[in-house]
Amino acid sequence: MTDKKIRVEARSLTKYFGKFLAVDHLSFSLGKGSLTGLLGGNGAGKTTTISMLLGLLNPTAGSVHVFNRDLTREKGSILPRMNFCSPYVDLPQRLTVWENLSVFARLYRVPQPRERIEELTEEFRLGDLLKKPIRRLSSGQKTRVSLVKALINQPDFLLLDEPTASLSPDISLWIRDRLQKYRDSTGATILFASHDMREVELLCDHVMLMNRGKLVAQGSPDSLIKQYNCSSLEEVFLSLNRTD
Repeated sequence: MTDKKIRVEARSLTKYFGKFLAVDHLSFSLGKGSLTGLLGGNGAGKTTTISMLLGLLNPTAGSVHVFNRDLTREKGSILPRMNFCSPYVDLPQRLTVWENLSVFARLYRVPQPRERIEELTEEFRLGDLLKKPIRRLSSGQKTRVSLVKALINQPDFLLLDEPTASLSPDISLWIRDRLQKYRDSTGATILFASHDMREVELLCDHVMLMNRGKLVAQGSPDSLIKQYNCSSLEEVFLSLNRTD
């Protein structure tokens, strides 16, 4: 990990569902201003890990500290400084884009909410969709609205679960550029979960690879490619999964 100030830290994070071990003593830290990719196949434990980082699930053992505070004990002071985006989590379908964003702006107590919504919808090219209900949007449009929702409170810790799913390659590139600019301008810590190895290789400065609930490798994309004598991050991923 970098020597930047630690903003998020998981300590021996463990989660059982009955007798099934979903996350196995996971420890890592994320520095201020870092953009970290979280990789793993189906059942690797990524979603469970993200759910614990969001405070949606309490760990069976171990802990999560965000902004030097225990997430389980101090959610009320931590969660307003975080946000989350996933194309697999639906926004209220009957509400318009503007109504959805207004609700979340109020929930996060965003100062000058109208101005913030107008700023983001202009940046993400959603101005002509503001009066449309979510149910009438394409999957790509919904993803862009979800990203605006995730940025509405200018979070210091942003969790993204496949944020470019359903987007065309050109729009995906444009979104990645926006995320990098947001990180660079605010110093936000971003955790980026994806199945797109090339996207993670291009976007992230640090990568964590999970397999069967464990952290099996981490480092910069270039260092991992060199360490495992591969030509791409995808080859690293396949190599680690084959040898397990």
